Amino acid sequence: MAASSLEESDALGSTESISFGDPGAAPFGNFPHYYRFHPPGDRLRLLSPELKARLPEAEWARPLLCLDVGCNSGDLSVALYRLLMGFQDNETARALSVDDLGNVQLLCCDIDATLIQRAKETNPFPDSISYSCLNIMDAFARQGVFDSFLARFDRSSFDLVFCMSVTMWIHLHHGDRGLVEFLGCLASLCKYLLIEPQPWKCYRSAARRLRKLGRNDFDHFRSLTITGDMTKQITKILTSDGATELICSFGNTSWDRSILLFKSNKL
Repeated sequence: MAASSLEESDALGSTESISFGDPGAAPFGNFPHYYRFHPPGDRLRLLSPELKARLPEAEWARPLLCLDVGCNSGDLSVALYRLLMGFQDNETARALSVDDLGNVQLLCCDIDATLIQRAKETNPFPDSISYSCLNIMDAFARQGVFDSFLARFDRSSFDLVFCMSVTMWIHLHHGDRGLVEFLGCLASLCKYLLIEPQPWKCYRSAARRLRKLGRNDFDHFRSLTITGDMTKQITKILTSDGATELICSFGNTSWDRSILLFKSNKL
């Protein structure tokens, strides 16, 4: 299967178990082998070392609290943790003290229970990375998960939230209003938001795959009015009321997605 057939994959997921040979059967983006085609290193080459330079240590409480929304099987989550910690392998990690390892705490969530279980089983840093099966659009459920995590550190917000190739799935399943609410929710949770929007061509590809399988179209696909250049659209939504500002664009991945860093002006 060509990598292009998975171009909109690592997102919220679903509780449905899917077949790798049937990409259209993953309407929430829960492709179980996504990172074979888009390995974490493709994003890290853009983010390292500039991401850490964009996060002034003087602004951090300790530990640095991070959230990864739509973590899939956790491969990218672990890579981002290693980037923030400044090491690339488990041997380096074992050489660090317990206090050092506690400097970054990462909560990762995805709606797909199977992917979350796999992430837990392969987690090389269980003291610093935790996983939770969560539908991010369930306000009551997310509040419980986030509050429980943050309370462990006597904190009320995250320092950094990752949202990598998730926005399209929110948009397709919850419409324009859902996308705006989702982005507002993320911005309210953190000091910094790192986001990778899917371009509009991915929306068309996802809809086309469903049609080829004889399935119903996404509920909101044909009624969306927020269309076109999704990087510009999402930037406009996040910055329109002055709540956040775009402070860095790290460029485009090899599959043509922008990675953007926003800073909250409220927290």
